[in-house]
Amino acid sequence: MATRKKSRLAIAVLVVSHGLVLFAGFFAPYDPGSQNRDLPFAPPTRIHFIDAQEKLHLRPFVYRWRANAEDRSTAYPVRFFVSRWHLFGADEPAKIFLIGSDAYGRDQFSRFLYGGRISLLAGLLATTISLTLGMMLGGAAGFYGRWLDELIMRTAEIFLALPWLYLLFAVRAFLPLHITPNGVFLLLIAVIGAVGWARPARLIRGVVLSAKERDYVLAARGFGASDIYLLRRHVLPQALGVVLAQATVLIPTYILAEVVLSFFGLGVSEPAPSWGNLLANLRQYNVLESYWWMFLPALALIPIFLAYYSLLSYHGYYSLRATAPGEFSRARVSSNTL
Repeated sequence: MATRKKSRLAIAVLVVSHGLVLFAGFFAPYDPGSQNRDLPFAPPTRIHFIDAQEKLHLRPFVYRWRANAEDRSTAYPVRFFVSRWHLFGADEPAKIFLIGSDAYGRDQFSRFLYGGRISLLAGLLATTISLTLGMMLGGAAGFYGRWLDELIMRTAEIFLALPWLYLLFAVRAFLPLHITPNGVFLLLIAVIGAVGWARPARLIRGVVLSAKERDYVLAARGFGASDIYLLRRHVLPQALGVVLAQATVLIPTYILAEVVLSFFGLGVSEPAPSWGNLLANLRQYNVLESYWWMFLPALALIPIFLAYYSLLSYHGYYSLRATAPGEFSRARVSSNTL
């Protein structure tokens, strides 16, 4: 029961985090590129209910940040549904920076939500590429065997032996540096997804080797079913459990890959926000020493990664496996498969 509750909590965290990112334009109070040069490295804005005269306010309010201190001469109320496009905000000239601002005075919270669109989408699309390649190559290797199996599996062993992070660095180093952020994003997805196909392919191959010897598959072959039909209808559906389990591993791994590449300046570049270049300020020693709130975006990533990985630790993880033509049953996917 405890593990079931943990998995539900993980799913809830993922739904909330992805929902915030998907509707970033509504939940973010400011445009991610909006600069406030007079407010560099402003700390997180304090939300008050009691003013300087110790008077209680039912509506929360903030003070304007000026000269590295709160200007308590005027209280600015926090307003909700300030427009059709924003959930909350504060009256000008006050700013509400929930997790502080960066060197250009840009709201870190807004950039975190908008940056999640790039980082999460990179993880999802790169995982789709890896699993698609893994399904195709692993299915072909297990179904046809012989020289094709040897060729694909030996290639997969090469990819598994290579340190993927250094391989990404090497591949990215050969790509053009002066290209648009959209071009960098697409190249990043293609490179990350193409590198990670080997492990899913090996696991899917093992499932296909077993599935192709099932009686109903042999019977369908005897009735003249084509190889494409057998793979699509009877064999590959049985690898669905492996695919889902691998997705929960690959998505956070690829999100982290994008974060690392962008952190080192090899991924999505400024001014486009991503979780990687959002943390790039931490490369400066004075930021590490003086502005603790610049670590908050990194801390916010921890629950997302833990939520993905906790789904794997759930011993009752179930998925659909094909056991007969047109039939599906609940089958437990052992964590040892991973």
